[in-house]
Amino acid sequence: MNKYFKEFLRRGLMFSGFGPIILGIVYLCVSYSVEDFSLSAREILLAIISTYLLAFVQAGASVFNQIEHWVLPKSMFLHFSFIYVAYVVCYLINSWIPFELMVIAIFTAVFVVIYFAVWLIVFLSIKITSKKLNTKFFA
Repeated sequence: MNKYFKEFLRRGLMFSGFGPIILGIVYLCVSYSVEDFSLSAREILLAIISTYLLAFVQAGASVFNQIEHWVLPKSMFLHFSFIYVAYVVCYLINSWIPFELMVIAIFTAVFVVIYFAVWLIVFLSIKITSKKLNTKFFA
């Protein structure tokens, strides 16, 4: 089995439990702010399973950024694609966003902006830290 596939599974299994925990926290906050908030057992089960899978994919997809022989655009595209599809499917299945073209387009635009803003922040942070370490140890 491919070592990157194994790593994808390992990371996914290690962090996927955080999805349902975060879901529980969000539902708790919503229950304090929305009068008569209630969910059916089906809605709760669907949300737990889908957020578990969402967290699994998100954690596992981080392996794409560590495949050395891939060019940066390829790893970014696959990372972005896996996470985007997981989010859209999860949000649509749970009816957190309606299945309407305009809503999905707005969601996509927001997702793209946030994804690349986070990516740029992480990239610049790593670059600055690397430069400081190189200066410290090789100056």
